[in-house]
Order: sequence, then structure tokens, then C-alpha cells
Amino acid sequence: MIERYTLPEMADLWGEDEKYHVWLEIELLACEAWARQGKIPAKALQNIRSKAQIDPERIAEIEAEVKHDVIAFTTCLAEVIGPDSRFVHMGLTSMDVVDTAFSVRTVRAMDLILAKTDDLIATLQRQAVAHKSAIMMGRTHGMHAEPISLGLKFLIWLDEFRRHRTRLRAARDSICVGKISGAVGTYAHTGPEIERYVCEKLGLQPAKASSQILQRDRHAEVLCAIAQAGASLEKIAVEIRNLQRTEIGEAEEPFSKGQKGSSAMPHKRNPISSENVTGLARLLRGYAVAGLETVALWHERDLSNSSCERVTIPDATTLLHYMLNRMNSVVKSLEVYPERMRENMELTLGLCFSQRVMLALVDKGLTREQAYAMTQRSSMAAWAARRPLRELLLEDPDLAGRLSAAELDKIMDYGVFLRYIDVIYEQCLGAAESGSE
Repeated sequence: MIERYTLPEMADLWGEDEKYHVWLEIELLACEAWARQGKIPAKALQNIRSKAQIDPERIAEIEAEVKHDVIAFTTCLAEVIGPDSRFVHMGLTSMDVVDTAFSVRTVRAMDLILAKTDDLIATLQRQAVAHKSAIMMGRTHGMHAEPISLGLKFLIWLDEFRRHRTRLRAARDSICVGKISGAVGTYAHTGPEIERYVCEKLGLQPAKASSQILQRDRHAEVLCAIAQAGASLEKIAVEIRNLQRTEIGEAEEPFSKGQKGSSAMPHKRNPISSENVTGLARLLRGYAVAGLETVALWHERDLSNSSCERVTIPDATTLLHYMLNRMNSVVKSLEVYPERMRENMELTLGLCFSQRVMLALVDKGLTREQAYAMTQRSSMAAWAARRPLRELLLEDPDLAGRLSAAELDKIMDYGVFLRYIDVIYEQCLGAAESGSE
């Protein structure tokens, strides 16, 4: 992934130096396991451990000739270890090292992602509680519907990201496996004990069954969980972008001192962070598709997954990590404009109360169809004439005597739309954390 979208800890994790260090850790653990079985002399193991070191430049030189990265790696080790290097990589196939190391790094990447997810969840909860009673217009199909609270938007996102955390954790646990089972998964030259020892030391579970590689449904699960989380980040981003539109103006991304929005128009304050997250979410969905494509390989293994995964897993984990961090910053410092929310609720001149009017008429004995037709007629007239719905209802001769001015005042009370907000919060947070009294 390009540096622009990479945070330092993820850059270090997916760097070449870290890859070789994990490879070396696996090779040394395998040597330890052999030594425990008496297959490697203690002195040789000590020599291997003391002399083994990584030289990425030398590995690259050897790989340019042999065209095989693991052979280049083991050859480089042999040059610095000497004769005892005959015990290194004993009984192993390349993917015993590569796949197990890939699991180690992917697990660590998922742990970084889970930490950022926790940060966002905490921010969403704080904002949900802070804006619990901030009434604003709810919109369906992009049109005014009925009032909601801004806090409810945050609460819905919070509940969603709690589910994402569960999925991401499950994917992390699914990929937390290793294999030291040889060229076709039969342990023909090692035995299960070597695998168990290495995996235990690495904090992995031994795969219950493997071919030359770990099965790629695990990797696809990681990419799908990442893509799902990215889709919800995009969901938040799109909502913020819409709320920031000039015509709405109810909330906007933080705009730092000295920040510029446009090279041509000095007045611009663009939702660039949310737009950035929107774009990157599309990449994550593409990586998920690529991950699913690599599940089916020929027989016990082919190489078609390798080139794909060198891009998808590092890039996807890096991007989601970055996106979570960026969206957390936006949500944490989101500018909110309650006055504009109130102005926007008044734009449709009371039309948001149409359902309450209809239900009141039903309570008066009208059929639902009659009540709907009467309310719709007055609503359409109010919008066409740009007059308050209340006035049109009082002027409608068919409604004379059915709803009084006092009754309409009670019906047209914004507060009624939030009368069950405490219940919703308690369902999501519990009474103690929801701000309910």
C-alpha cells in the first residue's frame, strides 16, 4: 500500500524486514523442536541461534539468481551459519514457513485493526450519548420523513460496529493457525510434534488438516470481514457528506486552521476525509472478491493465490486500519449545528406530522383510507401553497369539528417523536451507560 494510506505500525508489520524476521523465528523454532527430539545436537542449535541473521540485500541478490524467495532466504542463512545450516529447514517445505509466517503477521494486523475498532466504538458511544436529544429531521429516499435524534444515528453506527468487532475477531481467530506438515500436508518428514511445538510458541493453533498450504477460506474470511467493516465506514462517510451539503448543513467534518478546500474557490470546506473513506471502501470490496477467488486451487496447491495475497491481505489490513483511524478523528471532532437542524425541520411546514394527523383521524372513527386521503389532500395543498399544514387542516371543511386547534397543537409536538428514545438507548447500552435517568 502507498505511504499516504499507511500508518507506521502497519508499515513496520508488512515490511520485508519483519517478514524475514518471522521466517527466521519459525526456522529457529523448528530447529528447537528437532533438538527436543534429539535430531539436532545442542551445540549445533546453539551455533544456529547465535549466527543466524537477516541480510535482506543478500537475500535479494540470491533470489535474482535462483528465482525462489525461500531458497534465497535459506541460502543466505547457510552462508552465515556454516555447516550446521544443514539442520535448518529440515523436513520443511517453503509454505510451512511462508504460510505460518503469513498467519502470524495477519493476526498481528488484525489485532491492530481491533484496537482501532475499539477506539471508534468508544467515540461513537460518547457521541451517541452527547447528542441523544438533539432532534433533527429523519430522511427516507433523501426526502423529509419524521424527526429523529442525531444521537440515534451514532447509536445505530455503534451497534453496527460492535457486530463488526465480533466478525473481525472471529476472522482473526480463524486465521490464527499454522502448518508444518510438509509438501502435501502428510507430515511425512516431520511428524505432528514439530508443528505443535512451533505453533504453540507462535501463539497459533495447528491446522487440523492442511495440504501444502493452509486452506484459503480462512484468508477469504479475513478479507470479507474487512470489506464489511469498510462498507459501514463508507455508510458513516456518506451520511456525513450528505449532512455537510450546503442545502442541509447540519453537521460537517472538522476544518483545521490553515486548511484549504479548493485551489480556485477560497470559500470551500469539503468533506475530504469522508470522501477518502468512501473511495477506499471500494478497494476493500475488490480485495474480498479476490480473496474468494483464491479459495479454489489445483489439487494440493498451485501458485495462483500467492501473487494475489501479496497485495490483498497487506493492503486490506493496512487500509482498514487507516480508515478506522481517519473516521474516528472525523466522528470525534464532528461539527454539529442544532439551529440548522431546527430550521430544516420547519422547511416542510409541518408535513412531518402527517402520520400523527392521520392516526388522530382514525381515532375519531374514520377508516384508515378516509383519514389517509384527507391528510394527503391537505399535505399536498400545504406544500404547493407553501403554507403550514396546520392552517390547511383547520380550513378543510371535511375536517371541521374533527380536530380542534388545541388538538392539532398537541399532535404537532416535535417532542413526541423522541418519547421512546430512552428505551432504544437502554436496549443498546443499558440504563447505566445510556444517560437514562
